[in-house]
Amino acid sequence: MRKLTADIIYSGNRGWLKDTVILVDHTGQILSLRDRSEFQPNEYEYFPGMLLPGFINAHCHLELSHLRGKFQTGTQLLPFLKSVVQNREVDPDFVLQKIKEGDEEMWKEGIVAVGDISNKVDTKACKEASSIYYHTFVEAFDFLQESLASSFFESYKSVYDAFGNLPKTMVPHAPYSVSKSLFSKINDLNAGFSNINSIHNQECIDEDLLFLNKTGGFVEFWESFGFSMQDFEPIGKDSVSYTINHLDPSHPVLFIHNTQTRLHQIQTIQHWNPATYFITCPNANLFIENQLPDYTQFKNAIVCIGTDSLSSNWQLSILSEIKTILKYQSYLSLDEVLRWATYHGALALNISDWAGSLDAGKKPGINWIQDVEHNGTDWQIKPEASVYKIS
Repeated sequence: MRKLTADIIYSGNRGWLKDTVILVDHTGQILSLRDRSEFQPNEYEYFPGMLLPGFINAHCHLELSHLRGKFQTGTQLLPFLKSVVQNREVDPDFVLQKIKEGDEEMWKEGIVAVGDISNKVDTKACKEASSIYYHTFVEAFDFLQESLASSFFESYKSVYDAFGNLPKTMVPHAPYSVSKSLFSKINDLNAGFSNINSIHNQECIDEDLLFLNKTGGFVEFWESFGFSMQDFEPIGKDSVSYTINHLDPSHPVLFIHNTQTRLHQIQTIQHWNPATYFITCPNANLFIENQLPDYTQFKNAIVCIGTDSLSSNWQLSILSEIKTILKYQSYLSLDEVLRWATYHGALALNISDWAGSLDAGKKPGINWIQDVEHNGTDWQIKPEASVYKIS
């Protein structure tokens, strides 16, 4: 048994814990949390800085790890997506090696669980062997082509089946890429399962313009790949309206990115389905769009943090995402953002029974951040801070 303490401990679900010792067994299970006064200094391990639960990466594309450093930043979403499509086919062994390296990088960065998007089966072997818990979202799209919904669905159903008994859900990619028919087929597949849904949401303004009045860049974008948009009819409302009209609300849903999402849309989503989580990937938003969500709009929402992929990020590090959020949105407290990175992510992936918080009986992993300081009102993470796995 180990007894662990630090200058400050972040619990995940109960805020800061001072003068506390965490008792952990050899498997990493937390036995109890006790007051430090119950022990002599030579009885516990002291870590200068902060201890906290393992991080949850609520949104990642591990299978794109081979695209690290391939793209320019600030290109905007549509040129970026075209670049990803044009650079996906490379040597399979190289892809698998980079997937393994991405998994190892996340583990070293204190990430214990990942909500991972998969369009292929490339990540299966890595996930089966990994120390990280993965929920795989097999992501389907048909380019808004009703006539192609069945063939695309069957293609992604084969990927879904290939992941076997690993935690998984088939999900729609985004409103701008999924027809009504494909939504229906995805809903039918997920019916009867207590699964988690995921969908990319309002990452760029073109998405809303497509559904409002068929303007913006998506019409030309899809037609450049040979898919006609002649039969597409705008609904006169934003993309959120299209999503909630066609996605089954009986499952929890992770809304990803939300760069353009505003309060009234968040409230509409929450009214449609209270079990909704809003995933922010700040470094990816800066990489692609040079823009962050307006986090003031999300005060009454459950926010989680993701890294997106190495095609759209410099690293797979939740700590780096936390630093970015606090650098550009300094009105947020460290307590609040750490909750996004731990407990909220565990809720979103339905693993809060073992992850996301420091509670007796759980095995959440324990991270150590050494470079922290107290400014008189709140704790802060220094820019040079790194994370180390303790348990």
